[in-house]
Amino acid sequence: MPTTDFSGDGFPGLEVGGLSATFPGKLGILQRVLPTYRTPFFDMLATSCTGGLGVFAGLPRKNEAIEIAGNLSRADYTQAKNIHILAGALYLCWQVGLLHWLDRFDPDVLIVEANPRYLSTRLAIRWMKQRSRPVVGWGLGAPVIQGPLAGWRKSRRSRFIEPFEAILTYSQRGAQEYRDLGYPPERIFVAPNAVAPRPKDPSRKRHPNFEGKPCVLFVGRLQKRKRVDALLRACADLPAEIRPRLVIVGDGPERNSLESLAKEVFPGAEFPGAIHGKDLTGYYEAADLFVLPGTGGLAIQEAMSQALPVIVARGDGTQDDLVRPGNGWQIPPDDLAVLSATLQTALKDAPLLRRMGSESQRIVSEEINLERMVEVFVEVASGLLRK
Repeated sequence: MPTTDFSGDGFPGLEVGGLSATFPGKLGILQRVLPTYRTPFFDMLATSCTGGLGVFAGLPRKNEAIEIAGNLSRADYTQAKNIHILAGALYLCWQVGLLHWLDRFDPDVLIVEANPRYLSTRLAIRWMKQRSRPVVGWGLGAPVIQGPLAGWRKSRRSRFIEPFEAILTYSQRGAQEYRDLGYPPERIFVAPNAVAPRPKDPSRKRHPNFEGKPCVLFVGRLQKRKRVDALLRACADLPAEIRPRLVIVGDGPERNSLESLAKEVFPGAEFPGAIHGKDLTGYYEAADLFVLPGTGGLAIQEAMSQALPVIVARGDGTQDDLVRPGNGWQIPPDDLAVLSATLQTALKDAPLLRRMGSESQRIVSEEINLERMVEVFVEVASGLLRK
């Protein structure tokens, strides 16, 4: 695996490369909520912290479709009491019990979400600074703010991230956005967003050509923002000779309406329901192409680990480093014509999809996986202790 050199004025000689690296102390992580998909990451990170990993997080709002982890097997998890204030663009959050947790766990380095809407985080930053201990921000990025009070909001965001000794972000786009905000480039580090470990065994070789109808797969929660309705309509628009078998794995509030739509526009669509873990393997192996027409998409990396090419809608930047011309297509969101055209291009060329699938698997084997994400977190935190 290639070694990435993140050397800068604040981190002389810091390199991220070997899994043998450990953090020689107690690492604390402050989160608004603890989603289920982060459990493998936190437990893997905990094994690399000699003093242990402590996670402080609360519960989401009732109307949020976030599946919450009940516990962590290796990390110390303390549940906060989240107080949610207002909503939408005015949303704020305060976490009760934060200072008590800091006093108890006493972290040597603290990682917090780089979001100024989480008001109590400032208390945690102050607590760490009073003890001359480093704080790291962790965020998607800092997209351009528009609309009323844009200048004030940008200034507020800049002031919030200024005290961080380093910033961890998911993508190169996120890193550029923090640079554009004025944060020192040498203290920005990319920890590629990952939800699955490096594949242990290569997946089976697929036949060079389609065996019967090509199979298109979607895996995810059935919500409006996933735009599965667009996928159904796009498949229906395809020429009859390349119309695929469409398998939609998942459950959620939109399932009934999607099944009704399928009866009208694409009756062959299959809805096997929610399937998780190893039970998904057979679906990935039977597929020829993975498609996510809307936002989100935790299953993209899992699909790539099974040597699948992917079509995804452009989002917040977390997919930019994952989906490239060599392994798939990024398309504009909410553009049915482009989705249909891209499906048509893909499903006409089985050898192309096989080559793209091989590249997908290489990317998650060598570049973007849980091990790699843990390495960056550990090396950044360790580098701060060595300063």
